[in-house]
Amino acid sequence: MRTIKLTGFIVFVITLGFNPLLAYQSLDTSDPIDFQGNHLIYQGQRIDLDPKAFFIDAQLTAQEAAAHPYVFNSINEACAHLTAGTEDDPMVLYIAPYVYWIDNPDDPAIRVAQQGGTPYGLVIDCPWLTFQGLTTDPVNVVMACNRGQTIGARGNFTLFQIWGDGTQTENVTFGNYCNIDLDFPLRPELNRPKRASAIVQAQLIHCNGDKIIARNTRFVSRLNLCPFVGAKRILFDRCHLESTDDALCGTGVYFQCTLDFHSPKPFYHTSGTGAVFLDCDIHSLTHSRQNFTKANGQVAVVDTRFTAEHSPTIGWRDNVPQETRNYQFNVTRNDRSYRIEPDYPATTVDMTDQSVLDAYRFVYKDEVVYNTYNLLRGNDDWDPMGIKEKILAAEKELGHPLTNLPTQLIIEPTRVTLETGKKSLRLQAQVKRFGNYDATDQSIQWSVVSNDPALVELRDDPDGTTCQVIPRNTHDDTRQIIVSARTSSGLEAASVLQIAPAQLEPPAFIEKPRITLSSVSGTLTVDYRLDMSYEDQSLVTWYRCCDAQGCDAITVAVSRMNKPFKRYTLSQGDIGYYLMATIEPRHQRCTAGPAVSVVTPEPITANDITTNPKILVTDFFNLPTLDQPKVIPGFWTLNHVDVPVNGSIRRTDPRRDAWTYGPGSNGADGEVGLYQAQTGGLFYTPVGEGFEDMALDIIVAPFKSAGQGFSIADLYMDVVIKFDAQSMSGYGLRLIRTIKHGKAVDGFLVRYDSAQVTPITDPVTIGCYRTPCHITVALKDDQLTAHVESPSWTTRDPEHPGVLPVLDLTTEIPPSSLGGCGIQYAGGAATLIKSFKVEWE
Repeated sequence: MRTIKLTGFIVFVITLGFNPLLAYQSLDTSDPIDFQGNHLIYQGQRIDLDPKAFFIDAQLTAQEAAAHPYVFNSINEACAHLTAGTEDDPMVLYIAPYVYWIDNPDDPAIRVAQQGGTPYGLVIDCPWLTFQGLTTDPVNVVMACNRGQTIGARGNFTLFQIWGDGTQTENVTFGNYCNIDLDFPLRPELNRPKRASAIVQAQLIHCNGDKIIARNTRFVSRLNLCPFVGAKRILFDRCHLESTDDALCGTGVYFQCTLDFHSPKPFYHTSGTGAVFLDCDIHSLTHSRQNFTKANGQVAVVDTRFTAEHSPTIGWRDNVPQETRNYQFNVTRNDRSYRIEPDYPATTVDMTDQSVLDAYRFVYKDEVVYNTYNLLRGNDDWDPMGIKEKILAAEKELGHPLTNLPTQLIIEPTRVTLETGKKSLRLQAQVKRFGNYDATDQSIQWSVVSNDPALVELRDDPDGTTCQVIPRNTHDDTRQIIVSARTSSGLEAASVLQIAPAQLEPPAFIEKPRITLSSVSGTLTVDYRLDMSYEDQSLVTWYRCCDAQGCDAITVAVSRMNKPFKRYTLSQGDIGYYLMATIEPRHQRCTAGPAVSVVTPEPITANDITTNPKILVTDFFNLPTLDQPKVIPGFWTLNHVDVPVNGSIRRTDPRRDAWTYGPGSNGADGEVGLYQAQTGGLFYTPVGEGFEDMALDIIVAPFKSAGQGFSIADLYMDVVIKFDAQSMSGYGLRLIRTIKHGKAVDGFLVRYDSAQVTPITDPVTIGCYRTPCHITVALKDDQLTAHVESPSWTTRDPEHPGVLPVLDLTTEIPPSSLGGCGIQYAGGAATLIKSFKVEWE
């Protein structure tokens, strides 16, 4: 216990109507608290109660607590009477063992932030506030809530928001029991089962302070744990943390902590100089690769032991950027030495035999000393572990610096393309001490990592922290180099540069474009000749127009990935339109030149079409992704959709297109296709009327990898058929994340009626919404059916017997003459559409 207000004598007080000597007994009789009304005796020490020292015990009745001005039976009530503390005289809450519900778990009301955003259990504005558990086991003092996103709250429910520097905790537990059971051995009747099995964002503490300390403290939840997220400098000393993704504080020093990682990405990202693990034990419970971050940010791992039940690869993040540099020393996995990130070895700096290790730990008089003083001292000499004198003595005796040692080297900018013959680039190196404090007098060595170092010339500037990069690419193609920087202590940084050759003028047309029609293949081909010796990478775009002058043009096909789309296959949607092709001439050593257009002299007729009008197959490689909100037969409609989710409207940004094409990530890593930039609709309206039976087959790759599909509960994807995009009426399959499961979605058939959606079957829970996921929705003889399966998930989960590996649904619907189909997407996290096939009968 670090914060105790003591006097040198003991006074026993009997107050009117209540004798604490006779009536009070602490819950943990093996570790008793002697409550004497105006003071406590705990472990032989006297604690006087006053305006900055409160005693809290939920066993006390309201009458008993009210008999004393500084005694309370709830955390909430005590926090309504706080006095701002100082560094030398903090405000201390002495908390007896019990479970303290910060938010009423039995209140059925949904928690909503007053002005949107994050709903909090309790907001505290009090600098230098200490939560001091009167126990040696933090399990015995629990501050609790049990709400999360969509489960008892609208938004990511968070136990506390704390404003102010100097918050400290010791011997307590902060728990959000939305998705985990509360077990309280001291009084089992206070146990409480989790509110729901589906893992949702259920958070603990947001703060905005500096000099935060958590000692012997437990932080327990699952998704988005948030243990003092927002702290500038924070020390976790002998704490326990358990979580899934997006959970940890990205500025923390974790010293001798135990951590349970229930999923692959405990940090969304770290901030500034990042996070440090010193002498920690990390238990990985993931079944695949164990990363540290979902996005990016620096991590240092020192004297840390991983145990992994499934022996996963341990890495920094998926597809680690080449400029990443993280640090490790003496890391083991299942008792064997391990180098983090074996797939991208250059991103790991092993500090063995490097003086940068002294910034984290060193050996002095045969003792390992963890240099928390160097890490946390900042510019105000903060020393939360009280080791300054030891560090200074070791520094003097060992004869080299152990304070003010930097832990980060960064280069700006990164990810730049340079053109030979144009401007050079000046790279700026910055050296930082932990906590984002500038370090001075650092010498930088610059070098080029490339198979062809002659691609650039490096000129070190006299100040030693900047370097001029002059591109010298004499090849025809753009090539990549990495400029590396290093300090003498072993800090490293890198910048990934694309070095382009000198750009040439766009090629001129030797022969102007012309369009030819093949009645045999039913295709239009645009032919042209360019004055160049390079491979053609021109941008060819196709439009449907109302006349031979190209009026009222609507884009119907584009070129991608440096492949000119010269041959256009005609379809029923082209009938009656003139087709226009525009060519922006380009090759690998130039930007695109001015567009030249050519239009068919006559509109397309039915005789020009050879494709089967009853089948549409596409992988969207040439589909334009610009918003196209019009509903026109033979056209794709791409639009924004504002949809109701969790009682509010999920708004879109009209300045951004709803759809995009490119590579997927996370669960869709390695796939390329069409996916959502934001909530939107993708609908095809066929030519004609009076459609009967039809079937839609699509293959998708969800970015979410665990089968949950979408960002939060109530987000969804609808696969629709027999649909009219103008009136938003028809039928479909809804796949939706719910609060029932964290690694599954529900599927059920729906009816659309003027954008109002009504379920027409009971939901079925499936675990197969994983890459690649094959979805079929069909109508045959008035029977609407849906089938969903994935080769990556073919068996039942024994832990969740209600989650099926395959979805099969059938219901009867009234006859419908509609023939439209498509996707309405309101999923948050994206799903990549790999292929799309529809057949009409």
